[in-house]
Amino acid sequence: MKFTCLSKGGGFHFSPCHMLNVSGFRILLDCPLDLSSLAIFSPVPEGHQAHESLDTDSVVRKKQKIEKTLDANDLILAEPWYKTVKSLHLWDASFIDVVLISSPMGMLGLPFLTRTKDFSAKIYATEATVRIGQLLMEDLVSVHMELRQFYGPDDSCFPQWMRWEELEVLPSELRKIALGKDCEDLGAWMPLYSAVDVKDCTRKIQTLKYAEEACYNGALIIKAFSSGLEIGTCNWTINGPKRNIAYISSSVFVSTHAMDFDFLNLHRNDLIIYSDFSSLDTNKSVEDDNTYFDPVTSSNASDDVNNLEEITASLLKDDESTEETEKLAFICACALDSVRAGGSVLVPINRLGIVLCLLEQMSLLLESSSLKVPIYIISSVAEELLAFTNIIPEWLCKQRQEKLFSGEPLFAHVNLIKERKIHVFPAVHSPELLTNWQEPCVVFCPHWSLRLGPAVHLLRHWCSDPNSLLVLESGVDADIALLPFKPMQMKVLQCSFLSGIRLQKVQPLLKILQPKLVLFPKDLKCKIQISDANTILLFSENETLRIPSSKESTDIDIATDLASKFHWKTFKNETITRLEGELFMDHGKHRLLSGFQLANSKQQRPLVHWGSPDLKLLLTELSKMGINGTIKQVMEDAKSENSASVIDIHDPKKALINVRETGTLIIAADENLGSRIVNAIDIVLDGI
Repeated sequence: MKFTCLSKGGGFHFSPCHMLNVSGFRILLDCPLDLSSLAIFSPVPEGHQAHESLDTDSVVRKKQKIEKTLDANDLILAEPWYKTVKSLHLWDASFIDVVLISSPMGMLGLPFLTRTKDFSAKIYATEATVRIGQLLMEDLVSVHMELRQFYGPDDSCFPQWMRWEELEVLPSELRKIALGKDCEDLGAWMPLYSAVDVKDCTRKIQTLKYAEEACYNGALIIKAFSSGLEIGTCNWTINGPKRNIAYISSSVFVSTHAMDFDFLNLHRNDLIIYSDFSSLDTNKSVEDDNTYFDPVTSSNASDDVNNLEEITASLLKDDESTEETEKLAFICACALDSVRAGGSVLVPINRLGIVLCLLEQMSLLLESSSLKVPIYIISSVAEELLAFTNIIPEWLCKQRQEKLFSGEPLFAHVNLIKERKIHVFPAVHSPELLTNWQEPCVVFCPHWSLRLGPAVHLLRHWCSDPNSLLVLESGVDADIALLPFKPMQMKVLQCSFLSGIRLQKVQPLLKILQPKLVLFPKDLKCKIQISDANTILLFSENETLRIPSSKESTDIDIATDLASKFHWKTFKNETITRLEGELFMDHGKHRLLSGFQLANSKQQRPLVHWGSPDLKLLLTELSKMGINGTIKQVMEDAKSENSASVIDIHDPKKALINVRETGTLIIAADENLGSRIVNAIDIVLDGI
């Protein structure tokens, strides 16, 4: 088995990407886009803003600004390209057998792959992930269209901004995003796919329900279990003939909206691939004694049962969900203060669950304050997305599922839209929106990068208002993101939301799961203490690990009618038998069934022998058959490969029996005599 980390990602919006080779099949784990790289591009310029020329004087001015403070003129004025996983394009797409998608964000780069010639891999994802991911991609294509219309069609496969003389004069901060370390990221940029590509991509995906079993090629059993990060996000189990694997992506134990992290179904797998890099994005310091990493050490069996129950209970405490709820309450309180001061609130957050919870809390707070402030949701897919979230109880938390049985909507936005407290519009220039528009207001819209979509226009409208509020998620480089909107008088609130497993919970989690082997990120080694190096393999980006097999032998299921025909023999303290059947793979197991035989075939199979015949016993058996001979030559040089014993047959006809360590050779001119010699050897030697 081989494992290669293609990318460790970068937070919630850019999930990790890996390549796994197991049982001869190559599996791609997630296919994301690095949308944070859009920061190097300028949003659609305002009407009075002219295009920057590409003459010599312009290049000189850029060179003079390289080491100065960044401003909006340093951004690239061109139709954006999109940054894929830099190492993925080095792999031949036709050699990929399976693609597993863990989240909607891990699906955004998939159309680049599915439109590739000769790509034929089987793609698996949960129903919720596929639908949400499709809507996100369609919305991305929609908001990108504004830029394409502004800059016009570009038929060249190599845009002007990608020329080296242009990249070389970019400021260092932007050049680092565009080129990466040692300029290795340049090949990862690609023009955005089309709406047709998105439809073709989703048609090729096989959707799975919660814990539904999918069998690939009879050899791999694949299942999806909730990761708790978002609606529809999952972790994977891959069961093969020689090992069982669990893949843990970014996960949240207790969620306010999504189904909780189902870690108990990942119990006792041979291998765990730990791919939650979210701790790298947090600045919170963790003490070593709280992050001791001891995956499978135990002493007393009875104590272990109690300890595991206590550990499970501690992992499922709702302290994380309570903390997230308090963050949402703080955001709503800040929004209320801005609205009371006459300002508006812009929320370009892309997390579906967070947005749904914010809508509920903000509506309640505005209602309790007796402020009649409209809430607008502006997106080309908002109506479909909100409708879909109310019909997927399978992937929601228990509190939401209970609402289904009581006849209540799963989320409050259903009633809020009916009561016209929330207004949904497809675009910022929609005639209905322009008619309904009222300020102050609260607006939820894309895009969190602040380079695309309605957020750009609304931010330009409110950036000079000190009473208005912009809510951003941490992970966005606010200094670069806000360059086109400076001078910025609008208040900015940057919030961090839980995006994965906290380091202090890694050790108790793995103690419960009890894996034989763990693949763990090397980048987290400095943040966590590892106790048993024999059960841990550390991986890093763009390095391939060879993982030893956990089983020396392979189990096989044998048909009853075939097993009843076994004739056992003992050879060198081993009990063996000979069999004939049809070997195939089914649901990850080797199976042996009775092979096809002709009905009129009564011929017995010849015996298979082992060892060398005893020459004296062989002469005795030959004499009983009327065949006489002598041991003519014996070579006793044990070191020589040509050491042999030769029996010369002289009656009734000439024949020669050459006995070597590697085999016995019979030379006879008469076929009948040769057959009789073989029968004599059958008697002397053990056969099966």
